[in-house]
Amino acid sequence: MNVSLKYAETHLDDLVSAADRGEEVEITRPEKPPLKLVVVAESAARPSGKRILGAGRGEFRVPSEEEWRAMDEELARQMNDNPLFPSSKS
Repeated sequence: MNVSLKYAETHLDDLVSAADRGEEVEITRPEKPPLKLVVVAESAARPSGKRILGAGRGEFRVPSEEEWRAMDEELARQMNDNPLFPSSKS
């Protein structure tokens, strides 16, 4: 089903019902790509429930002082080789 944006604004309930029934709803907009209204599978939906404190423990590693220095030097090198605002001196 293809509908205009104006129609979608006034008949959103009907369009949601159509999407729930499995119908593909495409909303056309002037001078912009169309939108599709689809039902998201439950497995793709964001998991609900409480977050567990410390669940990510061991998944991140803090760099050593030597690694920080190397990253700082690399960043400085990249910024100096390609300055954001090159000097106007010729």
